[in-house]
Amino acid sequence: MYHFESREELAEFIKKEIIDSREAANILGCSRQNIDDLVKRGKLKPIKTLSQGRLFFREDIIARKL
Repeated sequence: MYHFESREELAEFIKKEIIDSREAANILGCSRQNIDDLVKRGKLKPIKTLSQGRLFFREDIIARKL
């Protein structure tokens, strides 16, 4: 459970802990197409899907790498 005291705290959390498909691919050392495939197979769960990609929790991507 996350709790933020201010809008600034929320913004800082988002900057540090939310990443896009490009960053996820970079961390995992794979292509964005591979990220799409992992999502389709249920191996990764995005927190939001946008027209130009997906957003993930950084900790989920790091856990996948380990």
